[in-house]
Amino acid sequence: MSVASTDSGGGAGIMADLKTFTAMKVFGTSVIVTLTAQNSVSVKSIYELPLKFINEQFDAIMEDIGTDAAKTGMLYSAPVISDVTEKFKQYGIKNIVIDPVMISKTNVRLLREDAVETMITKLMKIAELITPNIPEAEKISSMKIRNSEDTKIASKKIYENTGSSVLIKGGHAGSRYSTDILYDGSEYYEFPSRRINTNNTHGTGDTLSASIASYLASGKKLPESIELAKKYIDGAIENSFPMGKGYGALSHFWAIK
Repeated sequence: MSVASTDSGGGAGIMADLKTFTAMKVFGTSVIVTLTAQNSVSVKSIYELPLKFINEQFDAIMEDIGTDAAKTGMLYSAPVISDVTEKFKQYGIKNIVIDPVMISKTNVRLLREDAVETMITKLMKIAELITPNIPEAEKISSMKIRNSEDTKIASKKIYENTGSSVLIKGGHAGSRYSTDILYDGSEYYEFPSRRINTNNTHGTGDTLSASIASYLASGKKLPESIELAKKYIDGAIENSFPMGKGYGALSHFWAIK
């Protein structure tokens, strides 16, 4: 299940999640919380759906289909985050992956400032995994991240505040290699990958978290799910292509023959 927002440009959000689920050979469902008018250049507008309708989507899925895992994307406001948290609890949903989407690649705020604390104190405390990038991890941990040691300290701080495993993505670090670091409360795991020189990276965070959730739904353990998802996202970036005038699109179906 993807609990997130739409992307009319097709590269991120619910659209990217459903493509990823299909590529991972799992069946995807969706709970849409906001609608966006966006493309590869900008997010032009955001329309938040009523909580009643968000709840009805949850109920429709869980009363009939159920879910083996869930991931969240852009949730935008504190009331939505509180509501989503309660619906996850109501239905006892497990294998929850939280992608704390805060700022778009085109520098538009996708999580209201007054909603950050709600996400930390409510939603993140019921997650299997939280997947912030470095700017998001800095915000959540209230510290500056300059190197891998800082990343480990920040991930531990986030774990201590939430009780959930943390994967800090290294894509914003300016080095030849990008290393994601997982802390599960007892051990650190590093997932290095070669940096790919391309601007076709729209929706990478959505796609990675959706892929991890897919592997968790299939019964794989967390470190293996991340390792396999990293291989998938690397291939999606390597096979990416220009789409529009800004950040281009990932190739979600690159591995399907």
